[in-house]
Amino acid sequence: MTRAVSLGLAMAALWLLLSGYFDKPLLLAMGAVSVVLVVLLSRHMDVVDHEGHPVHLSLKVLAYWPWLLKEIVVSSIDVAKVILAPSLPIAPAVFTVRGRQRTELGRVIFANSITLTPGTVTIALDGEELTVYALTAQAASGWEDSEMNRRVAAIEAAT
Repeated sequence: MTRAVSLGLAMAALWLLLSGYFDKPLLLAMGAVSVVLVVLLSRHMDVVDHEGHPVHLSLKVLAYWPWLLKEIVVSSIDVAKVILAPSLPIAPAVFTVRGRQRTELGRVIFANSITLTPGTVTIALDGEELTVYALTAQAASGWEDSEMNRRVAAIEAAT
């Protein structure tokens, strides 16, 4: 029930932010009805679970996002330097990295974090191993003991 309430509150907040309607009763009522129907349908489909709506990770993930945003900006600058360099020092590489995470959810967060970082894309996730494509040799190095790997494992360890 806690997950359903949390999902409903998150959806209502998102609806309010995206719609911008705060003073039209009919539209607010329609938004509230939509949120309730989606939450009920989600519960009926049994997708409001530990993985589908991981409320237990909320505080740790909120602390992780600013760090990830900084990494995205730094990587964006690195990729821009590579692309704008006259010699175009691109050295594509595909490599595997073992995630420190204990659960599938943790490994998916790690894989998505890698993909969000410009210059790298997770192309496969098989058990604990992630197959990653990197634009440069520098982007391909050090993932096994990376800070991202440790931080995502720490998010998961809080549960």
